[in-house]
Amino acid sequence: MNGDESLTYAGIHQKEMEGSEPAESSDCGRGRSCWTACARLRSYELKGVFTWRLLKTIAMGQALSMLICGTAVSCQYLAEAGVETPMLQSFLNYVLLLLTYTASLSLRKGDGNILQILKTKWWRYLLMGLTDVEANYTVVKAYQFTTLTSIQLLDCFVIPVLMVLSWFFLKTRYRLVHFVAVAVCLLGVGAMVGADLLAGRNQGSTSDVLLGDGLVLVSAALYAVSNVCQEYTVKNLSRGEFLGMMGLFGTLISGIQLAILETSAVAAIKWNWKIIVLFAAYTFCMYALYSFMPLVVKMTSATAVNLSLLTADLFSLFCGIFLFHFVFSGLYIVSFVVITVGFVMFNAVPTYAPVPESDSAGEEFDDPAAFVEGEKDHQKGETTTDLLQEGVEWRGTEEGMETSNRRCAVTYVTEEHSTKM
Repeated sequence: MNGDESLTYAGIHQKEMEGSEPAESSDCGRGRSCWTACARLRSYELKGVFTWRLLKTIAMGQALSMLICGTAVSCQYLAEAGVETPMLQSFLNYVLLLLTYTASLSLRKGDGNILQILKTKWWRYLLMGLTDVEANYTVVKAYQFTTLTSIQLLDCFVIPVLMVLSWFFLKTRYRLVHFVAVAVCLLGVGAMVGADLLAGRNQGSTSDVLLGDGLVLVSAALYAVSNVCQEYTVKNLSRGEFLGMMGLFGTLISGIQLAILETSAVAAIKWNWKIIVLFAAYTFCMYALYSFMPLVVKMTSATAVNLSLLTADLFSLFCGIFLFHFVFSGLYIVSFVVITVGFVMFNAVPTYAPVPESDSAGEEFDDPAAFVEGEKDHQKGETTTDLLQEGVEWRGTEEGMETSNRRCAVTYVTEEHSTKM
């Protein structure tokens, strides 16, 4: 290939003059802008937005919300029975994780064995377990000092913290539509809180509102850290390892905290079949939530999962209308619809990770062929330029622009490759 031959990539013709450095031309910019606009218009067709994957994500997210609703309802009944032992309830959940997932890890061989994991990463999982246990404890403790309205509003703090942590540690990059989607979801939460105020539902205490609100914010930050760690672990290691280590260290930490803080409260419980059923229901919902949530996180992200969990309070309210005679408000329906719309917006457009820049100007990518999508194998004796050109021709001119964020630098072949051809 000579330096003056043109290369077509995804419908864009680029001319490289011999002896000149490839630079982003205005034609490339204009072509990319036009194709990007067309791609965006096509991407917002309902047929393309409501894919089977998105519908499955919505369904799985709402299943998580209903599990949280189950824990809330059982907690409400336990509170009415005079039982307030949040650490005991968390301890039972961690014990179930220990008996299943941690036991499974102990039966593995090789690097996946629990002993090998503890030798190299025990301190990481200790911190993750501590973060998760204290996040659960502080939010329950906040109910003793502040109102339900404050908790519902401030608990949303977990979402911006999650996005910041994901940006820096998971290298997740968000588009404008994701920020708009989060704003829409928070608007739905505002409608829910407004309905609570109109209905006179102001449960909780006001003994020390400032302390209670601070506990909610601490809990939200801890949940964000825990969820980011969970997303990294399940996407890069395994779900079984995460749950096994969470069961081990969660049981250890919550057991110690239970012995220190709730010994007298546990001794004061008047056990009967109703109390036992409520404890079993709470433990089952929490165990299912912990087991099921990593699957949804792996398929989407921790931020998307937390957006879907915003509807958990609404499910609890709907149950409360029938079980605890809460006052119904049409704003609850509005809130549910608005949160669902925001969740769909967030998941309709995928997040992305930044492409690493080349080390120096004019230096080619480590594997330019990796930018060409398609199931074509790199045959022996075939150069990177050949594969790039074949991939371009195979993909076609219109379909290739579906990945509109691809950098124009991919359209070029360096002079080094040109002279070799």
